[in-house]
This record gives sequence, structure tokens and C-alpha cells, in this order.
Amino acid sequence: MKEHDQIKFNELIKEYNDHPKVKSMREFIQHGATTTYDHCHRVARLSYLLNRKLHLHANEEELVPAALLHDFFLYDWHNGPKIPLHKFRFKHGFTHSKIAADNAKEVFGISDKMHSMILSHMWPLNITKVPKSKEALILCVADKCIALKETLARRKERA
Repeated sequence: MKEHDQIKFNELIKEYNDHPKVKSMREFIQHGATTTYDHCHRVARLSYLLNRKLHLHANEEELVPAALLHDFFLYDWHNGPKIPLHKFRFKHGFTHSKIAADNAKEVFGISDKMHSMILSHMWPLNITKVPKSKEALILCVADKCIALKETLARRKERA
């Protein structure tokens, strides 16, 4: 990322990135050995770059923070409540986007549009939560790209 882009990106996430609850995402593993914090940073960075490089003209002030908070569910999804773990893990894919969106709304008072963006980031898995804005679609695509990269990196390490 070019220096001026890095400065702009850092400005867009500063209010959120310095919050203790966002920092707590470093405690939770997302994909392989990747923390939720690192995953969300990568998705936010890719969202920013896709918008810039493809000249999509999305609202960065909503796109980048929503991308940073898209997995703001604040628990370890590998260790579920007292139900069989395989059921919890399966359910997590369908439920965490609402939990993350609601947490972001409660902690940061995000806009309804940002809430909708976070809510729809698991589309098409959550088939009824279709991205309703350019920003939501960018976030959804960036999340899939980063998740795939992290998952493949984990499998490569095991081989």
C-alpha cells in the first residue's frame, strides 16, 4: 500500500482500532492461526484497495470501518456453548454476522447502512442477507478472498 493510502487507511480505522473491545479480537482465532483482529484488518485493507484500484467510488468512511468490524462477535467460535461443538460451529456461519453487527451498533453506534453491510457479509451462505449497497458487496467479496487465502495457507502449512 502506498504511503498516502496507508495514512488514509489508518485515519479511517483509528476511532475503532484503538478501542479495547476491538483490541480484544486478538484473543480469538478465526482461520487457522489467524486472529479475528488480523482477519478483519486484512479484509478492511483489501476493501479499501479494491475500492481505490477499481475506482468503485464507494463511501470509504462506511466501507473501511464496517470491514474492520465485520467479525466483531467477540467470542471463540471454536468453543461453543454446552451443545455439541459441531452444531455450534455450523451455526456460527449463519449467526455471527448478526451478532457482530449488533455489537458494532451497541459499542460504536454505527449507521443502519454499516449494520446492513456487516449483516450481509456472509452472503451467499446467509441467502436472505443479500448485500444492498456497493460497499456491502465490496466487503463481502473482500471477506471471501481473505478467508480463502487464510484457509489455504493453513492447509499448506499442514501439508
